[in-house]
Amino acid sequence: MNEIDVLMVKIPPEMIQNWGWFLALGIGLVLLGIAAVFRSVKATVVSMSFLGWLLLIAAGIEIVQAFLVGKWAGLFLHLLAAVLFGVTGVLFVRRPMISAEVATLFMAMFFLMSGLYQLVSSLVIHLPGWGWYALNGIITFVLGVFVLVQWPLSGLWAIGVFVGIDLIFFGWAWVALALNLHKM
Repeated sequence: MNEIDVLMVKIPPEMIQNWGWFLALGIGLVLLGIAAVFRSVKATVVSMSFLGWLLLIAAGIEIVQAFLVGKWAGLFLHLLAAVLFGVTGVLFVRRPMISAEVATLFMAMFFLMSGLYQLVSSLVIHLPGWGWYALNGIITFVLGVFVLVQWPLSGLWAIGVFVGIDLIFFGWAWVALALNLHKM
């Protein structure tokens, strides 16, 4: 199959008329991302606290689910998940900096392994565009080394910087959508 099929998407007129709101959302996300990068320690603490509260909510849902399933064999799995979510959530909320350091260590190890895998597999398999895949592997590996070498200090800023960069790119995607809608 050498041809690329184009998926035709019908854009509702409401989206085109409200392109300015999408632009405002995109600009707001970009500004929030820039603030997160420059205030990376605060962004890290907020992110870890937010994740902790999400885990606590998930623990509550698992407890309710455990009682709803009754005597079913999955009861203990739901209770175990509730305990794990709850303990992790409490740790994230009460100790966001230590949680960020541990999460950053895991992220650095993931980047090292993922980057090495991408690099080696791209050199072995040679799929079309393998050079980009190899470059991505190198960048991911170097990022893992960079974060790991500065650990535990990187635990204070890395998550905030990553969240900020994600917000910047997500915001630019909304800006691009808004500008394309405006052209219609």
